[in-house]
Amino acid sequence: MLLRRVLKPEKGLTCKPGSRIERCMDSVQCPAILIAAPASGQGKTTLTAALARLHTRQGKKVRVFKTGPDFIDPTIHQMASGQPVHQLDLWMVGEVECQRLLYQAACDADLILIEGVMGMFDGTPSSADLAKRFGIPILAVIDAGAMAQTFGALCHGLASYDPDLPMIGFVANRVASHRHGELLRNSLRPETRLLATLPKDPELSLPERHLGLQLAEEQSDLPLKLERWADTLAATELARLPAMVTLSSPVESTDQALPLGLAGVRIAVARDEAFAFVYPANLDLLQQLGASLVYFSPIHDQQLPASDALYFPGGYPELHLEALANNTCMKAAVLQAVQQRPTVAECGGMLYLLETLTLNSGERHELVGAIRGSARMGSKLAGLGSLKAYWPLMAEDERGEDRGELRGHTFHYSSFDQTPEFAGFCRSNLTGRQTEGLIQQERLLASYAHWYFPSNPALAVALFKP
Repeated sequence: MLLRRVLKPEKGLTCKPGSRIERCMDSVQCPAILIAAPASGQGKTTLTAALARLHTRQGKKVRVFKTGPDFIDPTIHQMASGQPVHQLDLWMVGEVECQRLLYQAACDADLILIEGVMGMFDGTPSSADLAKRFGIPILAVIDAGAMAQTFGALCHGLASYDPDLPMIGFVANRVASHRHGELLRNSLRPETRLLATLPKDPELSLPERHLGLQLAEEQSDLPLKLERWADTLAATELARLPAMVTLSSPVESTDQALPLGLAGVRIAVARDEAFAFVYPANLDLLQQLGASLVYFSPIHDQQLPASDALYFPGGYPELHLEALANNTCMKAAVLQAVQQRPTVAECGGMLYLLETLTLNSGERHELVGAIRGSARMGSKLAGLGSLKAYWPLMAEDERGEDRGELRGHTFHYSSFDQTPEFAGFCRSNLTGRQTEGLIQQERLLASYAHWYFPSNPALAVALFKP
């Protein structure tokens, strides 16, 4: 689907990176690479952010994308590049929309960087699948901190596993010394290129917690780290722009505009330290559908802003539980509003609307109580994976308009200890099995699912329209 009409130019009109023009040719060229790794925790985020900061401070406009569902790494890349970061996922986002996002970025940027997800070939679809589909070469980073000559074997395996996959080279991460770096370089076959090494430096590592890295705004020293990472790459081949990649305008739906189904609708969006997990594409879509967005803090504000609908994204309510529970004025306002207005609550937003939430320590706090049920934090992952749901939620013989499928993902450590009543269930993208329950009360839709609204704009209208 197209969220902004792209006009086709007259013959001979070119689109130069950095020109910020609104009209582009049917295809455009832009330097681009996808940063991958053999596994999670190898240094993809560090390398991607370092490249973004290095080229941004050289005066280039850098657009960064994140493969797969992720809310945390994009905040780091946005700080590094100064540009918004969107998701690319051949299933959740869709191939046509991925193509549109890349094409649109290529019309406006000097460099496109894509951070992969998990290992290079992990997942269905994988980072390798995305790279092959759009012809984007891969730069692989490997944590070499506990290896020497085996580094060469690992590089050879990644480079030769799929002969059709374009590779530009490798980066060794957590290199202990100059001698260590020599051992790594000497282990490579002649056709394999080691483009840079990143030193082992605990002071430059990124802090983590149970859902991954910490958000960029939580790391006061992140700007300094970004500069230090960029300095490390400044004297390497990676300081130069990679080869051009040709990116085409999507043919499907390129001349269609979205109807303004939410024109005049004012949506209040929870956004603060506790509620930060939201896809920029979701907010973009709601505005392109005609809605106006106003933001509020369930932690700091006492009252809700004037609005026609509510949106509670996910986040870290467990880290701010006492503050959320003690803001009784906001809880009362939210309880009243949810009973009267269309509301969507995702994962952490849903936890906030429950009666109680209990921490691992046993500390328990009362929350909004709009949903009859309670949850408890756990030490193990309780839900993970891409999912989808179909509307109507009830059985097929129930009356209701068929509004199709909404896609998203789930990732959480909490679980219900008093389970709410479910109106339906999500299904796993990979297995089709029943996954997260869907809570539907009047105009409230709540679930552990994080939704990607552009996968079904018409349904997004139905969920928020008064």
